[in-house]
Amino acid sequence: MVDKSETAGFEMAKLNAMPIFQLGKNQTEAMLTMQKEMMAAYEEASHAWIERVKSEVALWSDLASKLSASKSLPDGVDACRDVVAQRMKLAAEDGQRLMAEGQKIIGAVTHSLSNGWPKQGS
Repeated sequence: MVDKSETAGFEMAKLNAMPIFQLGKNQTEAMLTMQKEMMAAYEEASHAWIERVKSEVALWSDLASKLSASKSLPDGVDACRDVVAQRMKLAAEDGQRLMAEGQKIIGAVTHSLSNGWPKQGS
């Protein structure tokens, strides 16, 4: 038969162990939240990049149409110049988009880590 002191000791051990289990639970929840936020950011980015690829295809298709319709060398050069200018603008937008998406992902990671991990010295 188990005496009351053993039962009380077991109950105290359970209570003392609870924060350890809670710590693991908090970290797991923070990791899941981070993964959800990152997946949402990745999905949003993938849709934006798919649209970007479509615009790139349209740009070069338009150039092909303009070149085939051009009647003189200056018309063809003008079409090429316009496409190069548009392409440079798109490249600048790509860089800005890439930086913004990176910041979103880093923000999701730091937000999740700050909410679920114990503070230093805890």
